[in-house]
Amino acid sequence: MSSLMLKVGLTGSIAVGKSYVLSVLSELGCITFDADRVAHSVMTPGQEAYNQIVHEFGREVLDEDGTIDRTKLGRIVFANAERRRKLNQIVHPRVIEEQNALLAEVARRDPDAITVIDAALMIESGGYKRFDKVIVAFCDSETQIQRLMRRNGITREDAERRIAAQMSSDEKRRFADFEIDTTGSYAETREQVVKVFEILRDLNEC
Repeated sequence: MSSLMLKVGLTGSIAVGKSYVLSVLSELGCITFDADRVAHSVMTPGQEAYNQIVHEFGREVLDEDGTIDRTKLGRIVFANAERRRKLNQIVHPRVIEEQNALLAEVARRDPDAITVIDAALMIESGGYKRFDKVIVAFCDSETQIQRLMRRNGITREDAERRIAAQMSSDEKRRFADFEIDTTGSYAETREQVVKVFEILRDLNEC
């Protein structure tokens, strides 16, 4: 058996089905982390990132209970590339720091694990370089638009603007060791994930 934990990055553009891919990898036995949840945790009241976001974007991004309203914040940053860059400068270093702590804890507890972190901006931030392998999930553009409209309750125009604000799936796929096409059914996607997992498991046992 390998004595080193296998670190895998899972990425893809907005609304391409990364969460489902992550859930299947978890079911198959991988230890998984969702970077969006980590981002939530570093943006809670009392955290340094929270204070910097309120200072930078104003109290209008807060909900009534004082927490950051991600929908309000999203409207600002998806409409302005410079504001989006500023938010990423605040949040990304803290997310990566927290991820590294989580990975270190798993490595101590289970050095033979396959650990997967799902992060939408892994390639843009350069964070993908920390991983042994990178999986990119993608789907066709119309499917992506429809999924985002349904998920966020937004117009087609808003969905297209949010998708255009991120690196395209085609660009992300250039960095992939493995690709998962989520355009089809859950069953078709799951079949691809199982095949990738089997390769990762074999790598981990070398």
